[in-house]
Amino acid sequence: MMNDCIVGIGSNINPTENIQKMLCLLSKDHLLKKHSKWIRTAPIGITDQDDFINGAVRLKTQHCREEFNLYLKQLEDKMGRDRSLPKFGPRVIDLDIVVWNNEIVDEDYHRRDFLKKSVDELLFG
Repeated sequence: MMNDCIVGIGSNINPTENIQKMLCLLSKDHLLKKHSKWIRTAPIGITDQDDFINGAVRLKTQHCREEFNLYLKQLEDKMGRDRSLPKFGPRVIDLDIVVWNNEIVDEDYHRRDFLKKSVDELLFG
């Protein structure tokens, strides 16, 4: 069975390059449907860093949710994400499952306007 998923995406270290690289890597193992418009956002928490580029991608995967979440974390690591940095520090790439089979599964959807806007664009067109 194919699962329908929307992944939230963020980067503020070479964001244009890293988001394109991530989409290319993701498309090797999953059926990408479409991505949202990209939104430039100010950093949250630690403000002395570059702005982020945020958006979302809708895709189909054969993985179950737990396997796919692990896959995303491995993809972040493969791209050089430094997990020793502070939670709100700079990111090569940040990937989070926001919607799984039409169910909101990430509370940030309700807390971050830019994430809600990107996800809603993919859910409702």
